[in-house]
Amino acid sequence: MEKLQITLNINGKDQALLVQPNDTLLEVLRDELDLTGSKESCSEGICGSCTIQMDGKPVRSCLTLAMEAQGTKIKTVEGLANGDELSNLQQSFIDHGAVQCGICTPGMLMSADALLSETLNPDDTTIRQALSGNICRCTGYSKIVEAVAHAGKPEKSCPDCQTKE
Repeated sequence: MEKLQITLNINGKDQALLVQPNDTLLEVLRDELDLTGSKESCSEGICGSCTIQMDGKPVRSCLTLAMEAQGTKIKTVEGLANGDELSNLQQSFIDHGAVQCGICTPGMLMSADALLSETLNPDDTTIRQALSGNICRCTGYSKIVEAVAHAGKPEKSCPDCQTKE
């Protein structure tokens, strides 16, 4: 099969690539660009560990062809941090113990980031709905919901947090 030239905008930077027509976005991110934060777990779009954002919306990168992503703005978990400085959401996951084995974490972060970019101070029901397509095999949902809620309310104190606000 002949490779085709595409350009993807990933984390604010254009990337020119040669891809097979059937290459998934997840394969290109991980294998061609060494952006390994998004995880391949089920390869069927069920678990959510491969979730990235396209134009601000959570998308399963294992089901999305790389060619379909041309002309969109792609954000991966690597795009959340500002250099070495973690985003408020990433820090909240750490502070609340919302990271266990780590397989679901990138997808959870990307779904939560999309939610928080549209909804300030989401309630637990809204958070759980936004994360409903992401499976945590360690069953750490309560801590994940707490972390997202806290990140959505950074002005409030957090007695359980390790960092000072």
